[in-house]
Amino acid sequence: METYLLLILVVLIVLGLWIVKIYNGLIRLRVRTNEAWSDIDVQLKRRYDLIPNLINTVKGYATHEKELFENVTKARANAMNAQNPGEKGQTENMLTDALKSLFAVSENYPQLRANENFLELQRELSDTENKIQASRRFYNGNVRDLNTKIQVFPDSIVANMLKIGKREFFEVEDEKEKETPKVEF
Repeated sequence: METYLLLILVVLIVLGLWIVKIYNGLIRLRVRTNEAWSDIDVQLKRRYDLIPNLINTVKGYATHEKELFENVTKARANAMNAQNPGEKGQTENMLTDALKSLFAVSENYPQLRANENFLELQRELSDTENKIQASRRFYNGNVRDLNTKIQVFPDSIVANMLKIGKREFFEVEDEKEKETPKVEF
């Protein structure tokens, strides 16, 4: 009888350690995914901070483009207010389109294209776009790993007990992904 109790105790201990291992793996992935989203937020904030300076620089040369400036400002505000990765992806696409329009208009102003402040903002924005893409890939990789782990048996049982749900990918439209915003003068 004592052997059976010892055997049951060993099985319970092994089962407990196994559940702890699954739990720790899920928590590790969740924390990494949150950290990756935080990286995206940092880069998006940097982008949002550059836009007013860019608008002010262009305004100095293209004062009659009021509607364009309003569109960029509105797209920026919408992007800043987006709450989840799906909304962020949509609003970021709109902001990218608005910025493309701004850069297209700037081509009509040779003095603006030669402005050192404009060129520096252009470089910073391009650098930020590259960092956003890298952060997005890192985030989506972590989301993929987390979503896979919470759907695979037996991890799914522990994930359900902990109420760890699937995460959304941060996606941009395929056409925009292939086409990096061109900022050349």
